[in-house]
Amino acid sequence: MKELWIEPSENKKESLSSLVNQYCDVIVEGDKASFVANKITVNVISPKKGAKLEKTNVQKKILRICISDKETEDQIVDAAGLGASYLIISCANWRVIPLENLIARIKGKSKLIAEVTNAEEAKVALETLELGTDGVLLKTSDPDEVLKAVAIVKPEALHLEMATAKIVSTKPIRTGARVCVDTCDMMKQGEGMLVGSQSAGLFLVEAEVHENPYVASRPFRVNAGSLSMYTLGSLQTTRYLQEFKAGDEVIIVSREGKTRKANVGRIKIEIRPLILVEAEVDGKLIKTILQNAETIRLVTPKASKSVTELKPNDEVMVHIAAKGGRHFGVSVPEETVIEK
Repeated sequence: MKELWIEPSENKKESLSSLVNQYCDVIVEGDKASFVANKITVNVISPKKGAKLEKTNVQKKILRICISDKETEDQIVDAAGLGASYLIISCANWRVIPLENLIARIKGKSKLIAEVTNAEEAKVALETLELGTDGVLLKTSDPDEVLKAVAIVKPEALHLEMATAKIVSTKPIRTGARVCVDTCDMMKQGEGMLVGSQSAGLFLVEAEVHENPYVASRPFRVNAGSLSMYTLGSLQTTRYLQEFKAGDEVIIVSREGKTRKANVGRIKIEIRPLILVEAEVDGKLIKTILQNAETIRLVTPKASKSVTELKPNDEVMVHIAAKGGRHFGVSVPEETVIEK
């Protein structure tokens, strides 16, 4: 299991407290490292370049060292050999090669934590030499950057609350522009994308994972619906389907609410017959507009069902967002918005 450490600026610490408690393993403040789970605080030692290390002052300690040349690389390797529990490593110049060398030389001796400033750097550190570092220390006070890092370091931790809605009605409507999202990933039964007419209520549209007598399965594809429908651009924002293009990221969601990211390979917008689907959850009416065809399926509590076969009181899986409205896709809980 990879570890996520956070080092926020002093005046922004409180704004990250809920994220730290929910997703992070350690918070670093100055020369102190506080382990979130067991509430233990440990000193962080920063030995000077060339300093002589001894077992008595290194064993079971957290050392923080900037690697700038072969001498500091050897110093880090020595610390691992003497039994340092954690080694927090920053790179003065090159980023990949020094980490490759350290992973090869000390993997399994001490836990290697790479110092990074954003989620993209975290991804590089965790994939370096395939094995990657044991974790990252993210220096940020930006909640969005923390969540991006969580998606990379601990993707299994990110869940969306899913609910069961009952179909109220379906209504074939005129033809319109619908969007197929072809991803660069493979999906399985019960996985797809969240799509809806209202940002506060999104239906789980299953990927085209089922074989049928007329069309081969396309497990990389979600036939997502009308181009004006909302979907998740990230776990914090929504986007219109028509905004996506090749290379963008989309959020794949499972029946249980597990999430992962995939890149868009292509977007296909074509004119097709559409169908309006209405469902009720907790007294709230939510809607979506999808292509009216047998291959478009909504995920149900145990399987999935074609939109052409939906009947009143059928149960489908949905995600209900927090109260409030959205401004350019960003949630504004205090805003009053009525979506019909």
